[in-house]
Amino acid sequence: MQIYGPSQLHGAQSIHGAHAARPAEAAPQTGAAQPLADRLEISEAGRIASQLAEIPDVRWERVESLRAAIAGGAYETDDKLNVALERLLDEIA
Repeated sequence: MQIYGPSQLHGAQSIHGAHAARPAEAAPQTGAAQPLADRLEISEAGRIASQLAEIPDVRWERVESLRAAIAGGAYETDDKLNVALERLLDEIA
């Protein structure tokens, strides 16, 4: 049934049988048959992404050294606090 606008309805349409499947035509053979093989090529970006996936997300040795510095009182120095304060004031101003 086809509908053309809100006021025009047409009756049922004829039904046609399914299309017959045709076999694919074979490519002409040229000499000896070559066996088909799958091939995978990984781009340079893919290789880099694979290497990045192997890098751990957390550098635990760095975390432990910072924890030790904080626990020992050596992490917060006057120089670091002054730099942090200057950066904060630059952002606010």
